[in-house]
Amino acid sequence: MLEVELYLIFLVTTIVVVLSPGAAAIAVASQGAGNGVKRAVYGVLGVASANVVYFAMSATGIASLVIASHVMFAIIKWIGVAYLMYLGCMALFSSSGGIQVRVGEERKSRRALFTHGFIVEFANPKALLYFAAILPQFLDLSKPVIQQIALMGMTTVVIDVSIYSGYALMGDRLTRGGIKSWVVASVNKVAGAALLFAGVKMATVSAGKT
Repeated sequence: MLEVELYLIFLVTTIVVVLSPGAAAIAVASQGAGNGVKRAVYGVLGVASANVVYFAMSATGIASLVIASHVMFAIIKWIGVAYLMYLGCMALFSSSGGIQVRVGEERKSRRALFTHGFIVEFANPKALLYFAAILPQFLDLSKPVIQQIALMGMTTVVIDVSIYSGYALMGDRLTRGGIKSWVVASVNKVAGAALLFAGVKMATVSAGKT
């Protein structure tokens, strides 16, 4: 299993990546605004299900690639660091980095909400880069890889459901006037700073052990 320190770094990094507003966050927030938070949960489950598929792909493909080539591992590591730094800068300095809720979104069926959440996340470059470039470097190559991926997978599902449910609630409250715009902006800035910190931390920690 993962060492405690390595797992905590993975936990914090995953939280700030998920917290950083992106396509999935905007989708579930819009669902919350147009359908209410209780129905938007189905969209949240769609997002989480897409990430379960990505984890299954990681378990069968990416892990084997990382184990086979230490050069590839190093390349993946620095791509992951660069991507986190990019996300952080976008969240801090880009005017388009925040949450833009489509208040007028029409009411949809539970199946449609789930499908929308799944498709948005599965086609999301942010999700793809996370699983391809960030996740592998937390693997301890001296220990069983599948067990580590399973632990990280379950952790990520819990984080996804918790944070994206919060975004759905935020969308619901925004339509009711319960959340001020500065709160949304503050969430974006805090996430950006945390992503930059995670990128720096990741650059100085060697996750893959031989």
